[in-house]
Amino acid sequence: MAEMSPPESPLGPLHETMAQTSREGAVVLRESPFLTQVDLRGDPHDPRFLDGVEAALTIRPPVNANHVAVSGDLRILWLGPDEWLIVGPEGEQDRIRGDLEKTLAGQHHAVADVSAHRTVLEISGPRARDVLEKGCYLDLHPRAFGPGRCLGTIIAKTQVLLEQTDDTPSYRLYVRASYARHLATWLLDAMAEYIR
Repeated sequence: MAEMSPPESPLGPLHETMAQTSREGAVVLRESPFLTQVDLRGDPHDPRFLDGVEAALTIRPPVNANHVAVSGDLRILWLGPDEWLIVGPEGEQDRIRGDLEKTLAGQHHAVADVSAHRTVLEISGPRARDVLEKGCYLDLHPRAFGPGRCLGTIIAKTQVLLEQTDDTPSYRLYVRASYARHLATWLLDAMAEYIR
């Protein structure tokens, strides 16, 4: 049997550059690689489905568009009327999938491990919103977008799932691995004026 090689982050070569370019009190950029990401589909109008998810994860999927439910290390992002992204610590995908399959047995649903599909960039600090607004068409002002919200958008001509995690403000950008380097390089360039 072939030995498995350890996973490699698509942004590993940029970690040092991100650390050197970041400035506390202005804007900080880093990658959170290898997070568990599980795609879940089901009927949000069926209480048995919602109860089953809550029984498996101790967290209920949000039914309001573009909202995020959080409990401990787990978060569930609303992706569509019948689709969610479950995000957790590295290496939890088998447990999450197994628990969901058990509590949703016999119900219409789909569960898929998509952890290798995207990596996660985290950007935070008082100037984080300014950096994102250079390449995002959305209104990120707190009256329009705040903690606990998520949505799919384009930043620097790259498709991302954007989540605001707190009022710092801090954001997570879920980006396909093949576009991660382009997006990270663009963000580093966009940060330049705020770190002098």
